[in-house]
Amino acid sequence: MPKLIGAYVRTMDRISGWIGIVAMYLIFVMVAVLLLDAVTRNVLDIPLHWCVEFSQFTLAAYYFLGGPVTLRDDAHVRMDLFYAGFSRMGKHRMDVATLPFMMLYLVVLLIGSWSSLSYAIETDERRFSMWNPSVIPIKALMLVCIVLMILQIIAEFIKHASALRAGEAAE
Repeated sequence: MPKLIGAYVRTMDRISGWIGIVAMYLIFVMVAVLLLDAVTRNVLDIPLHWCVEFSQFTLAAYYFLGGPVTLRDDAHVRMDLFYAGFSRMGKHRMDVATLPFMMLYLVVLLIGSWSSLSYAIETDERRFSMWNPSVIPIKALMLVCIVLMILQIIAEFIKHASALRAGEAAE
């Protein structure tokens, strides 16, 4: 693998790892906010209307941010009916064949999220609730995370294609 491409793959893997650590700590933020809500509502009899929605946004941020590291660690859900029985090289071949479809899906998702974010910015879109938060931050995060997933898919494709080339050269 050329040095520049190898540097890209290592950089994306590193960025995905850092983002995964941030996502991991968001669970603790969500639990703390829900605990605060439970204590203030049940013990102090002071309901905080923002806690549940904030927790929903935190959970959405958690799974958006978890996408790139899930791809990097090959921890995503897949149909293992045939894949598990493939050889190591067969798995690389299958991944090289299927990652472009995942890329296509994410590009369509990116187009939709860009449109959704643009609409949210133009209309100052807010949730219809007592707290009435703006949805712009979570939609912007979704867009950024989709871009990061696309970049990670490119890195994964490079890794699998390089493994195939190395394996075929060894044969």
